[in-house]
Amino acid sequence: MPERLSGILPSVLSVLLALAVCWGLIALTLAPDTAANAYLQMLWGGIGNWPSYLEGAAATVLTRPLGESGMKAALLTLTGLSVAVAFKVGLFNIGAQGQMILGALAAALVGAHLSLPAVLHVPAALLAAALAGAAWAGLAALLKLYRGVHEVISTIMLNWVAVSLVDNWLVIGPLRGVAEGGQSITGTAEIQATAALPRLLGDVSRLNLGFLLALFLAVAVWVWLQRTRSGFETRAVGLGAEAARTAGIPVARRTGLAMALAGALAGLAGAVLVLGTERRYPGTLGAPYGFDGIAIALIGNNHPLGAAVAALFFGVLRAGGTRMQLLGVHQTFPELIQGLALLFVAGRMVWLALLRRRTAATPAPANAAPPTEAPRA
Repeated sequence: MPERLSGILPSVLSVLLALAVCWGLIALTLAPDTAANAYLQMLWGGIGNWPSYLEGAAATVLTRPLGESGMKAALLTLTGLSVAVAFKVGLFNIGAQGQMILGALAAALVGAHLSLPAVLHVPAALLAAALAGAAWAGLAALLKLYRGVHEVISTIMLNWVAVSLVDNWLVIGPLRGVAEGGQSITGTAEIQATAALPRLLGDVSRLNLGFLLALFLAVAVWVWLQRTRSGFETRAVGLGAEAARTAGIPVARRTGLAMALAGALAGLAGAVLVLGTERRYPGTLGAPYGFDGIAIALIGNNHPLGAAVAALFFGVLRAGGTRMQLLGVHQTFPELIQGLALLFVAGRMVWLALLRRRTAATPAPANAAPPTEAPRA
C-alpha cells in the first residue's frame, strides 16, 4: 500500500466507524428509519437541500446551508492548523482557544475604534488578531524554552487566564459596548462596516472572505513546511530536537517561531468569527473551536491539507446538526461523531506505539547472524 494512502486510510476508517456507531445509537434509541432520516437531514442542512431546489425552491435552500458550513469549516481549519503546526515542532498546543479569544478581541477593537478605508481596515484587523494570538502563544513558548514548563500545562492555564481576562472582565467592564442612549450592550462595540469581511454570495448567505482565507492559509502552511528551508528545519526539530541541534539547526528559534505561528492562526480564527459573522466580540465566543482544532488536526493526520479536509467535513456535519432536531435528535450530535472519530484515531496511535515499544524490547535470537560490516575505504 502506498505510504500516503496508508496515512490517510486510518482517519477515513475512523470517521466511517464513528458515523456507523452514532447511526446505531439513534437506531437503538429511536428507530432505524429515524436514524436514516436524521442523517439525511444533517446532510441537507450542511450542503443544501438539493431535492427541494430541483423541485423549484429558492436558491437560499442551498446558499444558506453552504454558508453556515463554510464558516464553521473556516474556524475549524484555522484552529486545526494551529494545533498541527505546533505538532510539527514537537509541541502540543492546547491553547488555541485562549489564542482565539485574544485574537477575536484584538480584531473587535481595531474594527470598532480604528477608522480606515476597507482595503486597509480589514488587513489591519486581521494583523492585530494574528499578533495577539502569536503573543499569547509566545508566552507558552518562552516558558517552555527558558523555564522548562511543559506546553500542555502552560497552554491550558493560559486558556483560563484568557477567559477570565477577556470574558469575565474586559468585555463586561472597560471594553463593554454602549448603544445609542447610553445603554450598555452585550460584548464590545460593533465593528465599522469597513472592517467587515466581504460576503461572497451577498445577503443570501453568511459565507465570507474568511473561508477563502482559511483555505489559502492551509495551502500556504503546506508549502512552507514542504518547500522551504525553515519548514524543513521545523519538521526536523519535531522529529528529534537533539539530532536537529547537532545538525546546526537553531532549535529554540524554530520552536518559538512555530508556536508563534500556531498562535497567529488561532488568532485569525477569532478575527474571522468577529469580522465575518458576529460583527463584535460577543459576551462569550460560544463553541470551543480552539479545542475542536485538536480533533481536526489529529483526524487530519497533522497535515495542513488533511486538517482542511477534516474541517470541511465536520463543518458540513455541524452546520446540518440543527436540522436533526426535527426528528428528536440533539443538535450537538455531530460533535459526538467528531469525538468518536478522534477516539478511534487516538486509539490506533496508542496501539501502534505499544507495538513499537514491544518490538524494540524483544531481544534478538541467540543464533542470529551478526550484522555484516561494510568495508571501510
